Amino acid sequence: MTQSLSQAMAGFEPTLPLAVAFSGGADSTALLLACVQKWPGQVLALHVHHGLQAAADDFVTHCQRICDPLGVPLWVKEVDARASAGQSPEDAARRARYKAFEALAQENKARVAIQSIAIAQHADDQVETLLLALGRGAGLPGLSAMPARWHRAGITYHRPYLRVSGADVRAWLAGQGIPFVTDPTNVDERYTRNRIRAQVLPALQRCFPEFRDTFARSCRHAAQAQELLAEVAALDLQQVGVPPPIRALQTLSPARQANALRHWLQSCHQCAPTAAQLDELMRQIAACQTRGHALHLKVADGFCERRGACLHWYNPGLLTSNHSQ
Repeated sequence: MTQSLSQAMAGFEPTLPLAVAFSGGADSTALLLACVQKWPGQVLALHVHHGLQAAADDFVTHCQRICDPLGVPLWVKEVDARASAGQSPEDAARRARYKAFEALAQENKARVAIQSIAIAQHADDQVETLLLALGRGAGLPGLSAMPARWHRAGITYHRPYLRVSGADVRAWLAGQGIPFVTDPTNVDERYTRNRIRAQVLPALQRCFPEFRDTFARSCRHAAQAQELLAEVAALDLQQVGVPPPIRALQTLSPARQANALRHWLQSCHQCAPTAAQLDELMRQIAACQTRGHALHLKVADGFCERRGACLHWYNPGLLTSNHSQ
């Protein structure tokens, strides 16, 4: 069930001190204020300067004006968030943000040991993420949408507002009398997420008033199923071996082979094949019936190839390829 912001904060118990990802927008402002009210003196703010628009410097100034009277330290990191060829602007910015958070934590660990970072994404953001995943034909990882908590690079990330509607977040903030900035890209309907927010969510509200709850339940079902698949893949790889021998992969059913290959690529190399790449990889694995049969295929930002009896993945652009995996 959806929650009020107060209910969400009552159940939010991160390890302190807590860093809040603070853009200066309405949602992150509400999260920062609520956290400061609950843990005065135990909260700091992280702001990522994406450098993508002229107003970026003004956003930093605004954030400083909010943080100073609250007694909240503001840490700012400038990044190059421009998208590379074939990459969406949203994905480029997201990746840059998490790298910036990790860099800020590392650079300032002598002053404050950050173990927890809170992000202000809410129930409407979760629905948008699910609809985007459906639109691109995603599998269970995509349909699981955003987790409420996860670990990365020694930091626990939290999304305490995933069961709070965007309207409730803004209604709470309106009662605090604190200003916020509006990023013009958030209303630019050239971006698919913004079109979903402006056009699809109101239609869903009219047709399915409880859609936030029901969609969230579907995300939890998908996440649970994905967790089970990951456990099966780990067991299969334990039996097959890493790097996986071609002959051993061939003994798995197509579904388990695909599952094991996805898990191997993600867990060992932090990459994900497209559906077409995975299908072609499995076709080539099946065709490896002789000792000298070669296999070489573009997968994600690297290549899968046969070396001796085993399948390997490498990225020629990396100075140190993880050839042993």
